[in-house]
Amino acid sequence: MAEPAAMPPPWRVLLSVLILPGTITVAVPLLLLRSFDSTPGWTLAGGAALAPLVLGLGLVGYGLRLMGQTNSLLRRRGGGTLAPWDPTKRLVVSGPYRRVRNPMISGVFAVLAGEATLFGSASLFGWLALFVTANLIYLPLVEEAGMMKRFGRDYLAYKDNVPRWIPRSTPWHRRNG
Repeated sequence: MAEPAAMPPPWRVLLSVLILPGTITVAVPLLLLRSFDSTPGWTLAGGAALAPLVLGLGLVGYGLRLMGQTNSLLRRRGGGTLAPWDPTKRLVVSGPYRRVRNPMISGVFAVLAGEATLFGSASLFGWLALFVTANLIYLPLVEEAGMMKRFGRDYLAYKDNVPRWIPRSTPWHRRNG
């Protein structure tokens, strides 16, 4: 078994989180909410107004948990960060990466969907749609091409067995050899 990659210092992980998902899930949504109307509870009557609030909080919580898990794995097992300027040195195929190739982006999607639902904001739903569209283009053309260059056959085997967006029902196990 190969030696584990050296972990980057925590400040590099924090910087990548602040710049990337921090901008996507906090800075841009705050600007949009300040500029456009939001309707928490979606003007639903009585107890029904709690449904979008509970759903939104659940999505945000799930997304944050997934983002935290993947950041930890990228640092500990991959020896890098989520940032393209500080990528992992080793291919990470454990934890949520055993079911889906892009759990970090899935976590960001969940946070954005949760925020849009929580605040009843059309502008946040629009931001989610724009971000999803950008990733539908970026991931296959740029990120996956970079992964192929860095990890070759190991990434190809992973890519052939683990879907990009829709999680596998059972975790994938890499075969050694």
